Amino acid sequence: MSESYQVFARKYRPRTFADVLGQDHVVQTLRNAIEQNRLAHAYLFVGPRGTGKTTTARILAKALNCSGGPKVEFDPDEDVCIEIAEGRSLNVLEIDGASNRGIDHIRDLRESVKYAPAGGKFRIYYIDEVHMLTKESFNALLKTLEEPPAHVKFIFATTEPDKILPTILSRCQRFDLRRIPARIIAEHLLHIARNEGIELSEPAAYAIAKGADGGMRDAQSMLDQLVAFCGNAIGEKDVLEIFGFNSVEAIADLAGVILRQDTGQVLTRIHEQSEAGRDLGKLLADLITHFRLLLVQLVDPRAETEEVSPELRAILNTQVGLITTDRLLQLIDQLAETDGKMKWAPNKKLHLEIGLIKAIRRLGETSIDDVIALISEAAGGAPAPDRPAPVQPAAPPSTSPPAASPPTPTASPAPPPASQPEPPIARTQAPEPTTAPPPVAEVRPAPSGPISGEALWQTTCAELIADRPLIQTWLQAAAFVEHGSNAFTIGIPSDLGLYRDSLIRHKAAIEEILARLSGSRLELRIELRDDVQVSLPVIDDTPDAPASADPDPAPVALASAKPEPEPADSADPEPDPAPAPPVDDFHNDPFIRKALDIFEATILRPQQA
Repeated sequence: MSESYQVFARKYRPRTFADVLGQDHVVQTLRNAIEQNRLAHAYLFVGPRGTGKTTTARILAKALNCSGGPKVEFDPDEDVCIEIAEGRSLNVLEIDGASNRGIDHIRDLRESVKYAPAGGKFRIYYIDEVHMLTKESFNALLKTLEEPPAHVKFIFATTEPDKILPTILSRCQRFDLRRIPARIIAEHLLHIARNEGIELSEPAAYAIAKGADGGMRDAQSMLDQLVAFCGNAIGEKDVLEIFGFNSVEAIADLAGVILRQDTGQVLTRIHEQSEAGRDLGKLLADLITHFRLLLVQLVDPRAETEEVSPELRAILNTQVGLITTDRLLQLIDQLAETDGKMKWAPNKKLHLEIGLIKAIRRLGETSIDDVIALISEAAGGAPAPDRPAPVQPAAPPSTSPPAASPPTPTASPAPPPASQPEPPIARTQAPEPTTAPPPVAEVRPAPSGPISGEALWQTTCAELIADRPLIQTWLQAAAFVEHGSNAFTIGIPSDLGLYRDSLIRHKAAIEEILARLSGSRLELRIELRDDVQVSLPVIDDTPDAPASADPDPAPVALASAKPEPEPADSADPEPDPAPAPPVDDFHNDPFIRKALDIFEATILRPQQA
């Protein structure tokens, strides 16, 4: 009779510590504990299904009870190790917590721990799915678990550690087994395929690894199923059709259409996927994962992500230039909100279409940051065309009446009557503020070579202010802190958090200038620090106190070049004309007027009563 078939998950199960894949942090700790003879009396292995909890427990049991043990390097083919691997060792008792969860089973266990091991050094109790034990069973186990005999070791495994009593957790050394990266799973599947004479394409291996969601056992079982269906030649198309997965190209194509804001094509793609019987919830989850990988690529292009295949990395590199980091974060938030609604919705297709349309509309919206940046770039530091450039006070003022210096304001109780026509200049311009305007940034020539440190920051500030004049307000609060190999740090006083938030909006532009001037890509870090002190300009817009002691002086007239008031008994019989309206500086502001020109907008004034 021929030997019975053995599935890949059993045939390629790790036999030693060296065979365990993707759990280096657990393996290294256990190896060190054995070599240093620092063995705990209770271990708890936590992790998702198929990540190697039971396998690691059996390997640990082999290392403890092998010939001449405990030792790290043991022969997995010796009789003791084979018995442990097959679950028939008298010294290693494997208990299913789901089936033996009652207090009677735990009482039997407490009685059996008294007996010495038969032919080995330790008596080892392995309880799988330990979270299934009842509360009474846990309490019955507490005393034995805290002070077991020297020849007893406990190993627990669970997928839900939150259901285990804290009193049990505190008595165990806990090891968290992680989901195995897709790259490691794909490489192991290709290794199995070579050994078995199977033609498995690399895209197919990555598709299986992605669908396994970090579980090696699941991936091996899927490969078994594919061999049974397809024979010895397996391609990516076979994997997608059998398991209903979404191809990397399909998800990347849908993501690209979204980034290009082509609503019609997005709806067409969703319809095609729905007609093909795809799980739309899984489609959205894959789409969010794709945008998350794109976000990593945007933030740190040098980041090595093990779950990304070479083909997908090439696609991500082409999509990086289609969106900014802030927009991508908004897009992911919108998709995550849609995912939450789809889980409970009977019509998943409708909610997915609405969610994607909303996401595309958000990508097309203009934010206030975009408006400010556009105005700054359009202004370029120059005055608006409808207002003259400010004249530098290089020469003394003229003595002609229109250009005469304004007289010292007096505290008259009411605006003086205007019996003579006012000079033209009195109605065109409000008086200049008492404080000098901020200096125009000097545009420095490009450095001949890379610069660093304080010089790099000062040159960067000069270029920023030249391109975006409005940013000068926020740069005044920032000071250079540190220039590292991969990061450039500036500090802002802790009480000026608003300045930090405003500078963060220009992070990408600042990083671009830093990279060009320094010759290397630097991450801009803006920290609120108590040790940073800056001197911000103080603008005092309060009128000077009048010379008179009148407690209720009249406000200073905006038209500062008015003539002296005429006496009340003037011979001029004409009635006083209505006072001229004050100049509305808001509507004449150069940046406001520039914004109105760019967006072809008007400001609605309130109707007169």
